[in-house]
Amino acid sequence: MLIKRLTLTEYQLVTGLFNQYRVFYKQAPDISVAENFIKERLENNESVIFIALADVGGKQIPAGFTQLYPLLSSVRAKKNWLLNDLYVDPAFRKQGIGEALIKASMDFAKSEGAAFVKLETAVDNYTAQSLYENIGFEKQVADTAYLSYKITLDQ
Repeated sequence: MLIKRLTLTEYQLVTGLFNQYRVFYKQAPDISVAENFIKERLENNESVIFIALADVGGKQIPAGFTQLYPLLSSVRAKKNWLLNDLYVDPAFRKQGIGEALIKASMDFAKSEGAAFVKLETAVDNYTAQSLYENIGFEKQVADTAYLSYKITLDQ
């Protein structure tokens, strides 16, 4: 498995997975919406995307992705990161891909001088909660639909 930062010229590698991710969250499937959204984020430097590529029969297949958005802190005068999207294709789950994508995101954020990475997940997504807590994320705030997690990066 290869984890790499997606470039603008590679945006189509993730559009199918992003469409599946949106469907998972009860949105109508629409590959053109997925493609346009991803392309615009990369064109405008509004997000950073990491993709996991699995070797299947000698061919690199997109297996999962994560998308991060900057969080600016005026007081700290730093850019931190929100890990907003994380998705692994069901055929590739239970292989450590989600964890590898999160760790790649954390390494990236640390290399950018960030103090922390935050994320949210549904209150009933127990598998994700377990993964985040095993990595070291700490539960922050709960509302009726989502839990917030944060991990402080060593500086």
